[in-house]
Amino acid sequence: MNRVNIYRTAASGQTSISNLFIDEYMADANDAQLKIYLFLIRMMNANLPTSVADIADKFNYTEKDVLRALMYWESRQLLALDFDAAHNLSGIRVLSLEGAHEAPRTAPRITPVLSFIRPASMQTGMTAGAAMAKRPSGTAAAPAEIRNAESGNSKPEYSLDDLKSFKSNEEIEQLLMVTEQYVGRQLTRSDMETILFLYDRLHFSSDLIDYLVQHCVERGKKDFRYMEKVALAWHEQGITSPRDAQNASRKYDKVVYTIMKSLGKNTNPAPKELEYINKWTKEYGFLLDVIQEACDKTVMTTDSHRFAYADGILTKWYQSGVHRKADIPAADAAFKHAKTDNIVTKNKFNNFARNAYDFDELEQNILSN
Repeated sequence: MNRVNIYRTAASGQTSISNLFIDEYMADANDAQLKIYLFLIRMMNANLPTSVADIADKFNYTEKDVLRALMYWESRQLLALDFDAAHNLSGIRVLSLEGAHEAPRTAPRITPVLSFIRPASMQTGMTAGAAMAKRPSGTAAAPAEIRNAESGNSKPEYSLDDLKSFKSNEEIEQLLMVTEQYVGRQLTRSDMETILFLYDRLHFSSDLIDYLVQHCVERGKKDFRYMEKVALAWHEQGITSPRDAQNASRKYDKVVYTIMKSLGKNTNPAPKELEYINKWTKEYGFLLDVIQEACDKTVMTTDSHRFAYADGILTKWYQSGVHRKADIPAADAAFKHAKTDNIVTKNKFNNFARNAYDFDELEQNILSN
């Protein structure tokens, strides 16, 4: 197909959009998020005021739809939202995209979606136990078999009565409604059991569950089994609030960004690249400086298959018991010595000598697998 030329005609009243937004952010956003962000840029450029109600009317969205879109762009750090003492949205700051990928950016304040739709009396960030204490009179408390269950994080069996009691709480009813809007479908019994498990057994607040679902959906994960795994990981890390979760996520994102940059990549990691990074940071438990040392060796040696090459180095170090950067020289020396002995043994009949700890050979081994 022939290329199509794009021409510009003279026009006034134009709104400019950053190329970085088009290249890095547009593809991941949904229709509502795109419309609302572009509208905000247009209003900002014209120095015109607007409101959540105005935006909702203009695009035929609900106010909760608008607020969720704003929260999405705040999570991507393209907006910063300001709130008054009554938790009402009072200002929207459009953040500059210039240099957004050059360094970690200051985290915006998190205000979960539930804060906008719950009654003011329920905006105090109650724990699961406190929320259950607010249950309307005449409704059952948490089931005795749940309250008295042995400690542990295994998901228990919940009865229909358990779910009915759970859903009778006004805060939970709002949480389930918001969750359905996030995942775009009606929740199944299994889905609600997962949310009850997070609330009752892991003691996640409704705000933290709201943030968890949003966090997973934004990453393309609507499977509640995946959400449960993320929740268990957060529980093990002692995460108890959306702020804690965002700080942990930003710390991980910073590690990912640093590793990608160390290997000469300025793009978001592909799934396979994330597998390598998770292997190095979680399975091997390497600190960032150890991984960077392997990356430095990699970029000085090869221009292709760098993740596989760095993985070969880090796997050798892991097998050699490396824990800190200071352990690397001894591990390399031991590997070199073992390699030399092996070469001498193999070649004592043909007097053929080779270099030990040969990075070229390591690359060939990786490429041949």
